[in-house]
Amino acid sequence: MSTHRKVAVVTGASQGIGAGLVRGFLERNYQVVANSRSIKPDNSADLLTVAGDISEPAVAERVIREAVEKFGRVNTLVNNAGIFVAKPFIEYTEDDLANVLSVNVKGYFYISQQALRQMLTQGFGHIVNITTTLVGQPVKGVSSVLASLSKGGLDAVTRSLAIEYADKGIRVNAVAPGVIKTPMHTPETHAFLAGLHPLGRMGEIEEIVDAVLYLDAAAFVSGETLHVDGGAHAGHW
Repeated sequence: MSTHRKVAVVTGASQGIGAGLVRGFLERNYQVVANSRSIKPDNSADLLTVAGDISEPAVAERVIREAVEKFGRVNTLVNNAGIFVAKPFIEYTEDDLANVLSVNVKGYFYISQQALRQMLTQGFGHIVNITTTLVGQPVKGVSSVLASLSKGGLDAVTRSLAIEYADKGIRVNAVAPGVIKTPMHTPETHAFLAGLHPLGRMGEIEEIVDAVLYLDAAAFVSGETLHVDGGAHAGHW
């Protein structure tokens, strides 16, 4: 067990941004614990996968416990797990609400509590929340109320936790992506989605990874929401 290398925990890690974050951390010599409901087993020297629904308290506890058992600490937690349901507000169902709040809010709450308890025993740590630029800059024609309701809470709690734990050596930041080119977006939608950004293109997974890694290295930055959205948060164009 190493006593020097950093350890990152990533939720929603089986594909898209989450899988990119796992690769990015490993490439920078981190040891990584990766969680999602469908993640494949892996218990190699530098990577541990823990399958399970992060909205369940027992799964959140197991992720952090196994991270500490294998690697000795948790330097960084990236709350990446999330779902997006795009519907007009009056068409959302009870199931839509329950599913979004379960993953986006409960999944954040339980794992962050467990990680913070561990970070307090260490005297250091960093939490990065993946939100969405739609929280601060809604777009006409993109129905995003449940995203704003849930991810908007994460944006606010980023600053709240940053203040609460600053004197304990723990930082809390957020990354607010625009539309990122992941498998969830089919090629025929790319032209429309690119047009939602002033820079005229969709973001790449690696650009979100770079933002998270920047925040992880930026020791004097806390309570920050870093927009990686091609300028969309700046306003209408």
